[in-house]
Amino acid sequence: MSLSTQEGLEREYVMGTFARKPVQFVRGEGVRLFDDEGNEYLDFVAGIGVISVGHCHPRLTAALQKQAETLMHVSNYYYIEKRGEVARKLSRMLRATCPEDEGWKVFFSNSGAESNECAIKLARVHAKRRAEAEGKPAPRVIVTLERSFHGRTLASLAATAQPAKQELFQPLPDGFVATPLNDVAALEDLFAKRGDEICAILLEPIQGESGVHPCTAEFMAAARRLTSERGALLMCDEVQCGIFRCGEHPFGFQHLGVQPDVVSMAKGIAGGFPMGACAARASVADSFQPGDHGTTFGGSNLAIVSAYETLSIIEDEDLARNVQVVGAYLRSRLEALPQVVEVRGRGLMLAAELAEGIDAPGVVLDGLGAGLVLNYTGPSTLRFLPPLTCSVSDVDALIEKLSVLLANR
Repeated sequence: MSLSTQEGLEREYVMGTFARKPVQFVRGEGVRLFDDEGNEYLDFVAGIGVISVGHCHPRLTAALQKQAETLMHVSNYYYIEKRGEVARKLSRMLRATCPEDEGWKVFFSNSGAESNECAIKLARVHAKRRAEAEGKPAPRVIVTLERSFHGRTLASLAATAQPAKQELFQPLPDGFVATPLNDVAALEDLFAKRGDEICAILLEPIQGESGVHPCTAEFMAAARRLTSERGALLMCDEVQCGIFRCGEHPFGFQHLGVQPDVVSMAKGIAGGFPMGACAARASVADSFQPGDHGTTFGGSNLAIVSAYETLSIIEDEDLARNVQVVGAYLRSRLEALPQVVEVRGRGLMLAAELAEGIDAPGVVLDGLGAGLVLNYTGPSTLRFLPPLTCSVSDVDALIEKLSVLLANR
């Protein structure tokens, strides 16, 4: 079916919640996409950081095909193969820089928003159960960061401290308060004034949707110290920066020298299959009892086998090392472009801030004509989230075309 026909059908039958780009992708291979006319594109978006092992990795495709022929879904009323193994893999990844830490337990969801919903509910349940045991009122306030993004369900949107995204959907659930990113003094002041009300901090070690803004090690250390002093939880939203997106370590927080209590994840965890997870230290996770939380599709047979194979491929192909090498090279090539004034991020989660007068949305649109799939997060910000399999030669091909696009604007 042609692009024009598809555009007409979607105008008539699909809700207009996305301003789609004028291209119809029909096939993918590695770091490349192909449209309905056979044109080839270099993909530096990867489904917004989802396609971690590249499009249609043969091992992942074969594993999914085999599982689809065997058993797709039975619900969470029953045990299935590999669910425990995937949870064990994630527990080991979460303890990678802190092997003496207690074990972790996992709730499997379908998306990053659902993973954050689980984290929010767990923080409130954990605080309530602790308070009841001590005969005290339960704290319920969750601290988030300005410009954060945690999802589009009502609770995760309430945690998303971006008023422009919230206004249409008021009233939102209460119990959230925002503080500036990397402002230790403001965070300390908030805890000094409202510490008894706070049950958790929820933060992204690297804010993605706002334009790739990393937390500093100093700020993360302060968040860990203040939550520990108050018996609150430190919760890291690793939906975008987790699963080796940052390079050497599995998760973004592990580059910053802290160990949180709860971690939400999704995107790259299953290589393209819809899946998420919320993990917590065992002592925190045990605050949940049967019936406190649930999902129909989370942790299904297809999702579990996708995650198992994706995580195995990342390990077997040493993609963490590849992310380190190629990420550093991509950063250096971007920094050398005369139209780029700043590069932010870590590994293969980078943003390039463009010089005044250069329109990032226009660059993205022109990029399609040059065979590039790019992304912008603001008027002057390009974001790069290629597959973890991206190579130095792929970066060279990107820069060759991008430099022309930028020079012509």
